[in-house]
Amino acid sequence: MGLPQAPTTSSDPTPTTSQTPSNNPTDRPQLPPEALELASKLFDLARAGDTASLSQYLSAGVPANLTNHKGDTLLMLAAYHGNAETVRALIEKGADVNAINDRGQSPIAGAVFKGYDEVVKVLVEEGRADVHAGQPSAVQAAHMFKREGCLRIFGVEEGEWSVGEQ
Repeated sequence: MGLPQAPTTSSDPTPTTSQTPSNNPTDRPQLPPEALELASKLFDLARAGDTASLSQYLSAGVPANLTNHKGDTLLMLAAYHGNAETVRALIEKGADVNAINDRGQSPIAGAVFKGYDEVVKVLVEEGRADVHAGQPSAVQAAHMFKREGCLRIFGVEEGEWSVGEQ
């Protein structure tokens, strides 16, 4: 993603399915080529906002917290690409709105960075996303990129907009 990044620690291309995404490459199970192909398709559906297709896979048992080799979850990819309905569907299926990728980024900070206020609103109001999680946090990103609409959604007072978060 395009936010400032913490150092990457993993080069393993294997998706994981843990409830709590791990940054330790040895914790990630190896998958057969067919599974990797399906995972790639699922990540593409999340990016494209193909909520109907992705929901069918989730209903069939695909984990809502499926994670790629960079630690990005389906929800993170949907949020970063501005797909509010897909984000909503993933939340309804139990996706972790506060999952942090291998670069220390949260889904909500990615949505703030890209300027997707509707996605930010869904993550906060329906997912109860932690606006202080990750580096930079969503609040820090909103200050950096002057996303005043996001700061309003977070409940940051107008006088605090220029102060930033320490």
